Amino acid sequence: LFSEQRDAFIMYQVARRSWVALGDPIGRREVVEDLIWRFRELTDRHDGWTVFYESSAQFLPLYLDIGLTAIKLGEEGRVALPQFSLEGSARAELRQAHRRARRDGATFEVVAPPDTEPLLPTLRQISDAWLAEKATAEKGFSVGAFREDYVRRFPVAVVRREGAIVAFANLWTTQSRAELSIDLMRFGPEAPRSAMDFLFTELMLWGRAQGYHWFNLGMAPLSGLEQHPLAPAWHRVGNFVFRHGEHFYNFAGLRQYKAKFRPVWEPRYLAAPPGVLVLPRVLIDVSVLIAGGVKGLLTK
Repeated sequence: LFSEQRDAFIMYQVARRSWVALGDPIGRREVVEDLIWRFRELTDRHDGWTVFYESSAQFLPLYLDIGLTAIKLGEEGRVALPQFSLEGSARAELRQAHRRARRDGATFEVVAPPDTEPLLPTLRQISDAWLAEKATAEKGFSVGAFREDYVRRFPVAVVRREGAIVAFANLWTTQSRAELSIDLMRFGPEAPRSAMDFLFTELMLWGRAQGYHWFNLGMAPLSGLEQHPLAPAWHRVGNFVFRHGEHFYNFAGLRQYKAKFRPVWEPRYLAAPPGVLVLPRVLIDVSVLIAGGVKGLLTK
């Protein structure tokens, strides 16, 4: 949904009654405010629910103004690249993993389009092997999926071992160099044990050299919720799942992994219509979008 001048937009998908915007609107705040109301009007005409998924605190007042309520989904980790290095005791674990990968023959390279085109068959093989090893299917919406028409649009960071690509990630860059992130990350069976630490570390060092200010590590779902006995019910449920949900998803392990890069943690929210019967249905709709359908939701 674009603004009239096409200088702001909201990206969304529809699942049943839920019209789910991914993240906050993009654009200047004075333009975005009108766009949020237009999105609310659009969903209302279709008897839908207006939802903003993984929204930031910055826009919460605007979501409240259109009648939504907010719950905390977790926290997003961002690393300040000008201060990032492998020096000091706080980086000892990363430094050791980086050296181990080097000893195992790992090298790092960023390949920009159109030079990524010849790599696509190899990247596809690595992606397929990764999915098979995880016994899972491709996800969607807020989670990257391997599609060649998508991957070829972006620079790709690759890890090689003895000249062969064994891991990769596609890069989201910004012209302002305000932020650098990845969407899709896969590694094959031949990748060194510390390949992912090596990939992230090299990406941050590369981003710092290129003048980027932040590296976005993405979400740690259900982390950072209040543990006080008087906290809202959602926080108590979320904390229980965070502590005991490893059978389904390693929430605590994901938080611990990202914490080793010493990020700044920022809260992310789900803004949705109020009502005790609405929120569970919205959460199911979002899960269906991510899983790629009801069948994907019922499998791993």
